[in-house]
Amino acid sequence: MQALALSQNEVKSAIAAGVVPVRNKPKLEARFVRDMAELRAAQALRASVFGDEFGARFDDSEGLDRDSFDDFCDHLNVYDVANGCIIATTRLLCSEQARRAGGFYSASEFDLGAIVRLPGRILEIGRTCVHPEYRSGAAITVLWSALADYLLQNDFSYLVGCASISLRDGGQNFSVIMPELRERHFVASELRVTPRRGIDVEARETAASAMPPLLKAYLRMGCRIGGEACWDPEFNCADVFVMLDVSMLADRYAQRFLKAG
Repeated sequence: MQALALSQNEVKSAIAAGVVPVRNKPKLEARFVRDMAELRAAQALRASVFGDEFGARFDDSEGLDRDSFDDFCDHLNVYDVANGCIIATTRLLCSEQARRAGGFYSASEFDLGAIVRLPGRILEIGRTCVHPEYRSGAAITVLWSALADYLLQNDFSYLVGCASISLRDGGQNFSVIMPELRERHFVASELRVTPRRGIDVEARETAASAMPPLLKAYLRMGCRIGGEACWDPEFNCADVFVMLDVSMLADRYAQRFLKAG
């Protein structure tokens, strides 16, 4: 693999400043975190993106977004190796590690009773973000391809997690998106999760909704929505629970994301 062009300190400084130093034609590559420096780069990217988009503030001496779950997760980063920068990240928590961590992260927002009783291995995805200068679709494609390989190679039955809808507009976008999710994307009633903090937002008339890119990507991958949204006061957003039955991956996305052999 081509070496990163910048030192980790330079990458961290660029992310903190909200600048990706693009000098060459981007070349994207996904790989799992191998050391603490790469994990901190992911945590710095998370803090930058979530701070800018949701106004989240992190009580951390280094200004990073990190919590107790990070130590139990596998972290998958996407790098622009031509320009020496991390441009996307997500973290993955399997059933076995979730038991060691005290449960899945999403259990803090939803009653997962119907989910944890399902047979087979469960993988939780979380803290997914993409640098705003790399949201044309290529970064998500690279990330999802690596994720799909990981799901199949490790015999997971379900992928679960949370997707966020910002409430910084007073809930206007959320009030338009939720009816669409209820009508077209909810799981069967026996698989529904219950939010621990409900959201009471009055429906409003608007010309169109703006589906968050990551939520749109989950739906395109074949994910379903587990029920009503939970209010996340730290990020001032509405989180919806997403769920994918790995055996039911739509053919067109299986062909797109899964590598042969």
